[in-house]
Amino acid sequence: MSDEKSNENAWSLAMHQIECCNCSHGCGCQFSGFPDSESGSCEALLGFYIKSGQLDSLDLTGIKVVFAAAWPKAIHEGDGKALLFIDSAASSEQVAAIGGIFSGQFGGMPFEALAGTFSEMEGPIVAAITMNTDDKHSSFSIADVLAVEQTPLINPMNGEDQNVHITYPDGGFFWNDGIIGTSKTMSIKHNMLSFDHVGQFAAKAEVNWANT
Repeated sequence: MSDEKSNENAWSLAMHQIECCNCSHGCGCQFSGFPDSESGSCEALLGFYIKSGQLDSLDLTGIKVVFAAAWPKAIHEGDGKALLFIDSAASSEQVAAIGGIFSGQFGGMPFEALAGTFSEMEGPIVAAITMNTDDKHSSFSIADVLAVEQTPLINPMNGEDQNVHITYPDGGFFWNDGIIGTSKTMSIKHNMLSFDHVGQFAAKAEVNWANT
């Protein structure tokens, strides 16, 4: 019985991840575990495009997901609020599957750990999501709800794009190698979350997560 149970809800996701928050370009969370935003809070918008994925035998490839979150202090200190949006092109079965994965219901990292940091979570909310996964100019949006646009950091001496990465050789919590940019646009206004930040931390990465 226990062996059968362990094989249920096995999932894997290979995704583009587009991330931005209200920290500085270095993002204190990446180095010390604590945000360096002016308020000491963490407010973040993350977009995901599933390049390939599955829950058990259900194919999740090609689906777009947006995760919006805010914590009053560091993420690990909890009391966070989150909204989960899934693209309207997904079937009802795919929406339920992704909702279970991203809420931590089906176990596996990083979702299982993140779930414990939220006191409120709403979703899945089905909406039309527009997304561009270009490494230097990635973006995603939901009409009248949220918008994110990333651009490269600029060298102030010559005005050229900077090629900046944060890399974790032994593996990071979300990603191992992030292409670092800045937020040209980062805003949301929906129910319990409302914020707007420009010129702050942004990263584009490839992630591979699984619970198999």
